[in-house]
Amino acid sequence: MPSSNSPRVVIVMGVSGCGKSTIAAMLSGRLRWEFEEGDALHPPANVAKMAAGQPLDDKDREPWLEAVAAHIDYWRAHGRSGVITCSALKRRYRDVLIGDRKDVRIAYLKGSRELIANRLAARQGHFMPAALLDSQLAALEEPTEDEHPITVEIGPRPEAIAARIAEELERWEGTAPPLD
Repeated sequence: MPSSNSPRVVIVMGVSGCGKSTIAAMLSGRLRWEFEEGDALHPPANVAKMAAGQPLDDKDREPWLEAVAAHIDYWRAHGRSGVITCSALKRRYRDVLIGDRKDVRIAYLKGSRELIANRLAARQGHFMPAALLDSQLAALEEPTEDEHPITVEIGPRPEAIAARIAEELERWEGTAPPLD
């Protein structure tokens, strides 16, 4: 478990159906950090659009990304560590969320289209229909090395994935520069 008293934030990212909510909740419990479901920060118009099977465009995502970034900044300003979910599909979205925040990392949940499609088909009660998976995969710009992502394949059990992310965070804590 990360030992620093400095607040840290992890954005658990990936396409719909990769397990963001499950993994992030487990990770926050394991670390005893706060948790926020990024989808809960979508404006109602975005939820309605996705529920109708229409993919969001960049203009739709702007207020949502700003709300996620504001939540991250709230935690940071109050000395709290947290885990938040956000698809963060494009580099420019991650730039809004992370920017020059040295205390924010991304954990990218990576999986095959087939595995994710199967999970989406089995999921019930979520506003994001499985039909939008292809649009998300088309928009996805995988994080690059300079973003220092924690990239985890989603095949293993959720507990193992959360443990792997926590281990990577422990290494980060040991090498992280002092915060401004």
